[in-house]
Amino acid sequence: MELNTSTFILEIANFLILVWILKRFFYQPVLDIIARRQASIEATLAEANAVRSEAREQQHRYQDRLADWEREKQTAQGELDSEIRRQREQQLADLESDLAMVREKELVLVQRKLEGERQQLVDSALQQSARFATQLLSAAAGPEVERGLIRLLLDELNKLPAEQREKLRTVNNATADKTVITSAYALDQPTRRALEKLCREILPTNDEFHYQQDPAILAGVRIDLGSWVLGANLQDELNGFTGLQRDT
Repeated sequence: MELNTSTFILEIANFLILVWILKRFFYQPVLDIIARRQASIEATLAEANAVRSEAREQQHRYQDRLADWEREKQTAQGELDSEIRRQREQQLADLESDLAMVREKELVLVQRKLEGERQQLVDSALQQSARFATQLLSAAAGPEVERGLIRLLLDELNKLPAEQREKLRTVNNATADKTVITSAYALDQPTRRALEKLCREILPTNDEFHYQQDPAILAGVRIDLGSWVLGANLQDELNGFTGLQRDT
């Protein structure tokens, strides 16, 4: 094959034209497409990086919020535990107070019951002792015992100081219509005169005396002057003893 200059020049010219055509109509558009594609990729990467950064920030905020929420939860739990403990202590204190009140009421009821039972026993014992004493004194009572009680009454009243006699007269300043003298046995005239004389000296009474007998007083006398009663007899002494024992 013979190579000539004109053919070589034409081939070079054709190659240069082809290169220009390729560069003009193919290579530059491809470069432009590649450039746009690269720019798009870079934009996408930048957006992805931004999204990733935002995601990291969101994750950090979420973790911080979780930590805050955990602290708030612990604080709320602590406050709840404290409130529950306070309410429990208050309820226990109220319950203890109620129990104390119930125990106190029960104690008062028990004490009242025991006091009632004790009083019943005391009353029963007093009644029995009073019956026994009554039976004993009834068996022992007689005119001699009565005369001894009357002498004791006369002696005690005669020994009263003047001040006490005046006080008795002042307290009993109203004269009774009559003076009633009750005895278990019939009184002889000297005893009656001694009693009347003493009543006139100590008490404001008139000269009307009425005598009566009552075996229930067992022995001794009872002098009634209206609202005033002087007793020196076994029945009044027994009643006074029983009442005194009840009071104590």
